[in-house]
Amino acid sequence: MKVAAAQYAPTADIAGNLAVVETMAGEAVAAGAELIVFPEEAMIPAEAAAGPLHRTAEAHWPFFLGELSRIAAAHGIAVIAGGYEPSGDSLPYNTIAAVAADGELLGRYRKMHLYDAFDYRESRQVQRGDEGPCVVRIGEFNVGLVNCYDLRFPEFTRTLVEMGADLLSVSAAWVRGPLKEDHWTTLLRTRAIENTCWVVAASLTTPDCIGMSMAIDPLGVVRASLGEEERALCVVEADKHRIDRARTILPVLRNRRIIIGPR
Repeated sequence: MKVAAAQYAPTADIAGNLAVVETMAGEAVAAGAELIVFPEEAMIPAEAAAGPLHRTAEAHWPFFLGELSRIAAAHGIAVIAGGYEPSGDSLPYNTIAAVAADGELLGRYRKMHLYDAFDYRESRQVQRGDEGPCVVRIGEFNVGLVNCYDLRFPEFTRTLVEMGADLLSVSAAWVRGPLKEDHWTTLLRTRAIENTCWVVAASLTTPDCIGMSMAIDPLGVVRASLGEEERALCVVEADKHRIDRARTILPVLRNRRIIIGPR
């Protein structure tokens, strides 16, 4: 299955952002992709919202989700993208939605690990999700949904793999800073290697974010990558044979002796 990672710089114009999403979905289809992964905040960056973020979520999340479904069905491609979902409280959820190629909502994941690090406090803006990890079926793959800071928690991605995920979709707004680019590439490759699974990651290219979207195979080889291009796609042919090969020669999932279960 061909998978595309899309990076771009969304603005305060949600309709304009969706127009970019649709254009890039069409470009991905032209490249043969069956799934396109967009970044966290594909709907709107938090700092671009006019007024309280929960008001923006209440006003625009249903439209955003509906448009993702329309775009997916119109172009015949599965879409994964992030936005802000109303929680019924003063803080919204930071949510990743996965939509099938026929427009059906396959699942949504509300970010569990909020980015309270590097002198930033995401918990002041959004509410932590408590529904747990999410795996959806797209084509021949079970796709685990990962939202940015989740990438720093190996038990999170291992749980997705234990749930059956063989491809991890990472939607991020990876912020610039000392060592941050190195952390991004190292963590993405590590999550692929330790779980012997595919990783496809898309990050924003707003002025404070790094871009550097990429696709990594189950042995940690970067198969496709981007730099700081403000708007671009990278496409990878993800195949199950590579997973089978990796798990045969590197059977780390079978060789484990300590398994941490849910508390």
